[in-house]
Parts: sequence; C-alpha cells; structure tokens
Amino acid sequence: MQASRARLFKEYKEVQREKAADPDIQLVCDDSNIFKWTALIKGPSETPYEGGVFQLAFAVPEQYPLQPPQVRFLTKIFHPNVHFKTGEICLDILKNAWSPAWTLQSVCRAIIALMAHPEPDSPLNCDSGNLLRSGDTRGFQSMARMYTRLAAMPKKG
Repeated sequence: MQASRARLFKEYKEVQREKAADPDIQLVCDDSNIFKWTALIKGPSETPYEGGVFQLAFAVPEQYPLQPPQVRFLTKIFHPNVHFKTGEICLDILKNAWSPAWTLQSVCRAIIALMAHPEPDSPLNCDSGNLLRSGDTRGFQSMARMYTRLAAMPKKG
C-alpha cells in the first residue's frame, strides 16, 4: 500500500506540474483520499462528443500500479463501449492489458482515443453498438451528439 501511495503522490505532482501541457484533461485528486480521483476530459474534435466535457471517476486499488484503476463515466454518454446506466468502460487496458507503465493521465488519453474510435464489436451499450455494426453511422452520431448536448455541455442562460 505504501508503494501505491508513493506512486499516486508522484502522479499528483506530475499532474500539477503539467496542467497546461494537456488542456483536454483535468485530473483532480480527492482532498481526503489519494485513492479517489476525478477527471474532466474534453470530447475529441471531429466526433459527436466535440464540445462536451465528460466527468470520470477513478477508484484506485491499494495494489496500484500492479492492478488497474476502476474508471467510469459520471457524465451520461452514448457510446458502444460505455454502459449507459453505470458508466462502466470496456477498455482492454482497464482489464487484461493493464501495465504498471500506465498512469491515470495516460488512461484518460486512452479513453479519449476510445471516444474517437469506438469498438462496436465489444459493446456495453448494445443500442449504440448495433447502430454502428449495421452501418448506421448517421444514427449513431445523431444520438451521441444529442446526449453530449444534454449531459456534457454547459447550460446556456
């Protein structure tokens, strides 16, 4: 547990130092628990998520970095690899392809990449996955854009 705390403190210092280096990601550690983090990530450009800001919750295990963090979307998102109700994310690096070389920041980058390149063949959101698998890209993008506007964009007025 001491090693995981040291690693998380190191990552915390790096995040503080490099805030301006990655404007698409804002990682914040819980004030009272180094094992709980949140992130705000910007939807990638030229996707239906563009213009949206999505909140992620990280639950970091005491065995970190030997075990991956549990990450989920707190912001509703229409995406084949994200469970619509729970926000669970289907991403290999959060499961069997985890490596201690990954950091919380690089996990955020991988999630942004997944947003831009969905994998409809391993869906957690079957409706979203079925639209893409059937070739209805327009329908998928329309739904994803609608949910981005509803859940991930600041309300005007």
